[in-house]
Parts: sequence; structure tokens; C-alpha cells
Amino acid sequence: MTESEPWEYSLYIPNDLRAVTVSRRTLRLILTMHGLIRLVGVAELLATELVSNAVRHTKGPAALRVRWSPPGTLRIGAWDADPEPPEPPAAFEQVEEMEEGRGLGLVRACANVWGWHPLARHGNRGKYVWCELGAA
Repeated sequence: MTESEPWEYSLYIPNDLRAVTVSRRTLRLILTMHGLIRLVGVAELLATELVSNAVRHTKGPAALRVRWSPPGTLRIGAWDADPEPPEPPAAFEQVEEMEEGRGLGLVRACANVWGWHPLARHGNRGKYVWCELGAA
């Protein structure tokens, strides 16, 4: 596969804090294998924040989703079973000294764009929080 071909991966994870590390390492491997090593640092930070929020603030399973769309957009998202919207992120300047609650502030500061939407499928409800990075 080359950077000109689209691809997508989903990693379903249990509600376990160790899943954050598994997700981060899996993302690193995916990006490395697709020749996108230049995106690993920021992508790992973003995935860590999204998956961490999904695992810490919900009780059910979660998933990491990674999608490449040519000519150069990487979308990273986390699904969880809680349909409640995420807390709006504070400005990065307000959260940089905080011990907790910085996740979406970091996502907003480091990603080109981010968002969320509710999900409903086969009677299950939840939400999908995502962000995008440009490869240029």
C-alpha cells in the first residue's frame, strides 16, 4: 500500500487502562507499516488522549479507529458506549498546568480539526470522538 491508497483499522478494547498503551503501540505499528512515521509522535498523543477518555470516563468497551484518506488526512477516533457528549475542551493556556482534564484541550491544540457525534446501532448507543491530522 502507498500513501495514495485509503485504509482503515479498528481496534476493539476492553475497559482497562492498559488498553491505552496497547492502542498507542498498535497505532505506532500501523503508521510505521504505512510509511507515515513522521506522524507518529502527534498521532500517539492524540490517540492516547481519546482512548484514555473513552476508558476512564465510561464503563463499557471502547474502540480505536484509524483512517487514512489520500492525499494526506489521518483521522483518529475513539468509540465508547456512553452517549453523553464530551466536556467541551478548555483553551490550552487554561489547562497546561492542570493534572487532569487536559485531554480534549490537547486534542484541540494539536489536531487540525476535531469533533464528536452520537452513535446508535442495533439498539446500542454511544459516541465517537475524532480528530484529524494533515500529513503535509
